Amino acid sequence: MATTSRRRAAETTDYPMEEKILALYDLQKIDSRIDEINKVKGELPLEVEDLADEIAGLETRIANIAQEIDQLNSLTGQRKTGIEEAKSMITRYKEQQDNVRNNREFDSLSKEIEYQNLEIELSEKRLKEYAAEIKVKKKMIEDSQVVIDDRKMDYTEKKSELESIEQETAKSVEDLKKQAEKAKMKIDQRLLTAYERIRGNVYNGLAVVTVKRDACGGCFNGIPPQRQAEIATNKKIIVCEYCGRILVADSGATDAL
Repeated sequence: MATTSRRRAAETTDYPMEEKILALYDLQKIDSRIDEINKVKGELPLEVEDLADEIAGLETRIANIAQEIDQLNSLTGQRKTGIEEAKSMITRYKEQQDNVRNNREFDSLSKEIEYQNLEIELSEKRLKEYAAEIKVKKKMIEDSQVVIDDRKMDYTEKKSELESIEQETAKSVEDLKKQAEKAKMKIDQRLLTAYERIRGNVYNGLAVVTVKRDACGGCFNGIPPQRQAEIATNKKIIVCEYCGRILVADSGATDAL
């Protein structure tokens, strides 16, 4: 909220172009120093994020496998219940065979007994398959858990290292950000937006560069003397025709801090 208020205050103040350009160059140097501090972190932020994602993915995988095991256990229970019911029916059919009045009834009951025995065989076959699947899936969980434990150790170590760096640099970054806000107060929003766009498009984050040895400090292409004279006046924004960076005169640039 305070930042927004400062931005609005800046937009109502019409600073001379020279002051805007120098403020923009100061902002570039401040941002570059923040970039340098962030470089100390290296790939740690991405590594920590990747490890967290991998751990979450493995835990989801384990949860899914555990759910599949529960389903197999449920099917196992159903098959065992089916076997007991089939055995009970076989016993009942055999008892009924002792009281049949003709061969047709005996044969009908025999077929029912045969059918129930087939159902028992099928269920026993399925039980063996379920047991084998459960064994494989439990091994998958064990293997995944080993990987998770390993990744968690890496995650804890790298996260601790990252937090340590952030704690060491937090004060410097905070101070630099405050100074960046002061510089931004002198820069109108249109110019600031252009600056941020250029910074995002170049590999080193340098949107504002000086002319050094008659060349652009960003892409090192030559700058004609007449163009250099215009840049030195700080009367208007001049960009490199080769790389699109904003150019300032080396002699006219002030130290940022």
